[in-house]
Amino acid sequence: MIGISADFDPVHNGHVKLIEKGREIADKTGGEVVIYLNKDYSANHAPFFADYDARQEMALKAGVDRVVPIEGLHHRLTLAYTVPIRIAMMIEDGVVDYVDAADVSTKKIQKYASSFAKRGIFSGIPRNLPNRNVIRWFAVNEFLYKKYNQKMKFHIIPELKRDGKISGREIRAKIIENNFKIPEEVKEVLPHSTVKILEKEIKKGNIPGKRDMETLTKRLNTYSRPKLLNIAHINANATDALIKGRRYRNEDQIWASLRMAGYGPVLTRLAISSIEQDVTRKEVFDLIKSYEADGIIPPDQAVESVIERAWFVASNVDKGIKSSDAHETFRKGKRGSKPLYTIDAGMHLRSFEAEDLKEGMDALLYVDKNDKLRCQIRTETRKIKSPLKLPAKHATYLRFLIDSQLIPLKAQIVEKKEGIRARIFVGK
Repeated sequence: MIGISADFDPVHNGHVKLIEKGREIADKTGGEVVIYLNKDYSANHAPFFADYDARQEMALKAGVDRVVPIEGLHHRLTLAYTVPIRIAMMIEDGVVDYVDAADVSTKKIQKYASSFAKRGIFSGIPRNLPNRNVIRWFAVNEFLYKKYNQKMKFHIIPELKRDGKISGREIRAKIIENNFKIPEEVKEVLPHSTVKILEKEIKKGNIPGKRDMETLTKRLNTYSRPKLLNIAHINANATDALIKGRRYRNEDQIWASLRMAGYGPVLTRLAISSIEQDVTRKEVFDLIKSYEADGIIPPDQAVESVIERAWFVASNVDKGIKSSDAHETFRKGKRGSKPLYTIDAGMHLRSFEAEDLKEGMDALLYVDKNDKLRCQIRTETRKIKSPLKLPAKHATYLRFLIDSQLIPLKAQIVEKKEGIRARIFVGK
């Protein structure tokens, strides 16, 4: 099998070149050309311009033998996690040859990828490297060789360019700007079959795909701080910005709030998609753990590594070391003591509030508008909010975990000799 992983939104002449290369290999090997087509959300975590059925038809008309859907990943996980999952899926399906495009030489990509793979770095590939995602594919392909004792053979062709790289984003933008009529300049970079399918979908009113803004804005306008912070890919700064930005009516307002929180375009789309689908930290945590158990996720991306890093950096910050220096030391393989997975935090309670609390009650964690860790407990008669009393190292550790955007934290009320505590469980 010859595999290609793509959005194909829409299929353009650059994609046709990939398929032609796949067909060239297939003619020699007798294999079939198979597209692994992202289904529900794009690789960059956005709704599709054209729906799956339309893009599948485009791919088949462009000459592929079969289309396999990839779904359930791109509103839950970053590319650092989806790439190993997709490569593993393709290897398990029997893909031997993989076709992709890049504007740098295969030799250079292999050099970068080999260096990262040897150092065990798969999620921290620098953003300034050209064709960063292709480098990631090469590196992860090397990592998965240990599991499968085989790896895909990569065939990299030059990116097709016409006054610059042919971009699906620009194609979509020009169609929208032209009142959903496909301009002649766009038709020149699209196969005739794609043009016909797009025109049909536009006539049906299927283009462009849209977010469920009613559900999205309702959640953003009503979710509490604890509930927002429990959504995957939302950190404390994002929670605060989203709360301050209410009342939401359109997506531009949501983007503005998340950009104020320091989110870039890709993470913004992922966060919005996670809110739209109500994806929790626990859901993402459990999903990653399941792939870890199958040996698919590289060690530097394992959830235990995220937790260990938070503890290591917090421990070093407590000694007066800069967090950036501690992160770099951890990256080089230095490890300290084992992290805590259970922490008891004190609370500020009035006597009548303490009387309402019982062993085992849930306490929801959040960061307030003053950047302080707090918990919220709902009893039969009232809602109690209390700041948490913690040693500085523990507070820093919990903040790093909160800002990891994927580690779930759960707390319950416990009664101890010294008083009532909120027992915090990491990764629960």
